[in-house]
Amino acid sequence: MVLDDYVHGRDARAVLERQMRVEGRLPPGQSLTLKWPVLHDGEVPKFDPATWDFRVGGLVQHPLTLSWAELTALPRRQVTSDFHCVTRWSTFDNRWEGVPIQAVLERARPQPEATHVMVCGHKGEARYGYTTNLPLADLDRPDVLLVLRNHGQDLDPEHGGPLRLVVPHLYAWKSAKWVRGLILMEADKPGYWERAGYHMRGDPFAEERFG
Repeated sequence: MVLDDYVHGRDARAVLERQMRVEGRLPPGQSLTLKWPVLHDGEVPKFDPATWDFRVGGLVQHPLTLSWAELTALPRRQVTSDFHCVTRWSTFDNRWEGVPIQAVLERARPQPEATHVMVCGHKGEARYGYTTNLPLADLDRPDVLLVLRNHGQDLDPEHGGPLRLVVPHLYAWKSAKWVRGLILMEADKPGYWERAGYHMRGDPFAEERFG
């Protein structure tokens, strides 16, 4: 890359960042990145579609266990949304494709006393080694997806493939990689990073980074 190309790219990023800030899309303390950084704790888990499943339990009327074939046969939706990491980078206009979380909740039918959800995923080879908590109201939204594809491509394993949750209005640690299940609860409980001091909700526009 020649110097003029570098300066042009740097200036273009700065212009876009200012635009996002003026439009109210860049939360305080965040910077725009044109890349999609890879951040997670533990190894990238192996994926075997023959043994993979997705479970919904806890305070639901109809507990679910969906195979990979069953989950990927559900109707899909495309959503374009922004994505904000607690480590202070943001990406914009991400084109996600996946199964609406509301389609799964409709099948499981949360009980009236369910107010919160523990999202479960792999951490290394341990099933449900990673968890993150959400108010049910933050999960049960039309723009929240179980994502299979990003910008028209299957989701890379390093970015949570084959399946990750995307909750675009909260910090990205709530969008669990390698998601494998949901547990509906009657009270809030901390997940993996929340037990380490991260905020229980994680609103980027309120800078809810730490508890």
